[in-house]
Amino acid sequence: MSLRAAGFLIFRQISNQIEYLLLQTSYGGHHWTPPKGHVDAGETCEETALRETREEAGLSAEHLSIDYGFKRTLNYNVGNKSKVVVYWLAELKDPKTPILLSDEHQDFKWLLVDQACHYAEYPDQQQVIKEADEYLKARLNIV
Repeated sequence: MSLRAAGFLIFRQISNQIEYLLLQTSYGGHHWTPPKGHVDAGETCEETALRETREEAGLSAEHLSIDYGFKRTLNYNVGNKSKVVVYWLAELKDPKTPILLSDEHQDFKWLLVDQACHYAEYPDQQQVIKEADEYLKARLNIV
């Protein structure tokens, strides 16, 4: 059975720039990732994404405009187990809303697409960010 996780790729728009939120873990290799986490028993992926975003970044549903039309699923192995992670896009309604990190993370950054891909490190995560950026630029009519 696969491990399941879900989260949001959160963005904010400042002028004609799109910035993506990445959190740096306080464990392991201190990698950078959007807020996400394991699906608890009886929880939907959407509920998990909301819970994890609230726990890890201090952002609740009221802070976000969620775009369920953009959904990406990553499949990879962690140790000897397969893992499935589902991401949706979510816009931070007020770009000045503070990020409140949990003890699972030690830092956060708002990054342009190229910077976000550099920090994300993993090719599949980079691909999600690039696809989200293309989707948003087309939807928001940004060149």
